[in-house]
Amino acid sequence: MDILIDGQYAGMTIRTLLQRELGYSSNLIKKLKFSENGILVNGVFKTVRYELAEGDLLSLAVEDTGADVSPYTIPAELPIGILFEDEWITVVDKPANMPAHPSLGHQLDTVSNALAWRYREKPYVFRPANRLDRDTSGCMLTANTRDASYKMYTSMTTGKIYKTYLAVLDGVPAEEKGELVSYMHRKEGSIIEREETAPDTPDAKKAVTEYTVIDRREHTAVVMAHPITGRTHQLRVQFTGIGCPIAGDDLYWKANENISRHALHCISTCFPHPQNGEKVSVRAPIPEDIRSLLTAEGYDADEIEKRCSAYCEAYHLKMYNGKDADPNV
Repeated sequence: MDILIDGQYAGMTIRTLLQRELGYSSNLIKKLKFSENGILVNGVFKTVRYELAEGDLLSLAVEDTGADVSPYTIPAELPIGILFEDEWITVVDKPANMPAHPSLGHQLDTVSNALAWRYREKPYVFRPANRLDRDTSGCMLTANTRDASYKMYTSMTTGKIYKTYLAVLDGVPAEEKGELVSYMHRKEGSIIEREETAPDTPDAKKAVTEYTVIDRREHTAVVMAHPITGRTHQLRVQFTGIGCPIAGDDLYWKANENISRHALHCISTCFPHPQNGEKVSVRAPIPEDIRSLLTAEGYDADEIEKRCSAYCEAYHLKMYNGKDADPNV
């Protein structure tokens, strides 16, 4: 990556430019320092203490090479929707029954494989900014460059990436809007299941979720949920904890004849773009299997889609612009 130094950056050291202006982590800066031709000014190696002058051409070796590519990231032509894409990031509409990355038994059927195929003309490193369970569908963010990955990670850990999930519940929450606060840990004897526990349990981690009911029937509800924390299986465990498990969740509840997986979909996300900080809002349509479930449960799937769209738009305005917009749901 080349940066022509103008009056704004003249007089800064390279370290200051990388840290303050580009938001690079200390790990990335260290990698550049010790990489061959990692930091060049006008074609000559410089240390991070070098003071930049107007007209200098700063070259940073942040592009991926073949040595960076994991041997497990094998390109495979798989159907996957693209919701947003540019040089720095790709947001996919992950289908159900697709893992995020390769593991035992899943070497060629993951999001990683699909994106490696899409970008097969260049070295591709899979860098997810967030992950979804295999059977959870919807918005999944990935970074296309090393520096974008660090910035997206920082945004995620500082609470600047907002995610909204659509969930169909077997049960109706007592309140139309609420906050679920509990403590979770791994269930004893299982490497997969989580459970709620007492706050003073040694491995307990706090879990916080906000939710809003957007429609209901006598024994079911459709909710918009925002995980404030990012615990494994957080929404599945917490909604089960209030007696309203997610429909079709056969790990924490039971199977449902109208859907072959749990009815949980990351319907939208909004985040600051890693290159310029501008806010990006992305939404994933409700998938056909959840639409079929909604219809079977007596809901108007098209109406739910409209309510979700209005809700997400209002929520993004509120979180990024401070406007307490009413989503009218």
